[in-house]
Amino acid sequence: MMMPELTGKRLELLREISPKLSRVAFLAHGGDPSHKLFVKEAQDAGRSRAVRVQPLIVERPEAFESAFSAMKRERADALVIQPLFINTLGHGRQLADLAAKNALPTISDADVFAEVGGLMVYGPNPLATYERVATYVDRVLKGAKPAELPVEQPLKFELVINLETAKQIGLTIPPNVLAQANRVIR
Repeated sequence: MMMPELTGKRLELLREISPKLSRVAFLAHGGDPSHKLFVKEAQDAGRSRAVRVQPLIVERPEAFESAFSAMKRERADALVIQPLFINTLGHGRQLADLAAKNALPTISDADVFAEVGGLMVYGPNPLATYERVATYVDRVLKGAKPAELPVEQPLKFELVINLETAKQIGLTIPPNVLAQANRVIR
């Protein structure tokens, strides 16, 4: 499920809803060793799309307010959130509320983010991923050696858009972006 390379697609989606996008904040969790990979991928994706990526590394929710102050000071146009904050640590609603308070479009690949108030989610389809995990468990239980099983990456991806959040931050989602969505929360 390590999919930092999808940051480019997330930046493209943000640009489609906000064509003048030039600065994007990237919220990463400093306690997660993989945050460096996520930040590097975000900066590389930003450079290739003429978008300045502002990494903000935080470890505790007490730092969220100051991170959002930094976003405002740097005039970020949008925010990409590392999924660890949402899926594992349960801070999705808090981050969505702060983003709405600051009228900041957000995107993550945490599958529940749009449901708790985030604007968009783009990432692997969780159900398809769980089905693949079940296949692997079945193979191991039937005697396959885990070290000999191939590593697989997700093949199915979903775009979820929360129109209620879009309205709250004064954003109109273009019809071509809505047409790409697998699910729209109204």
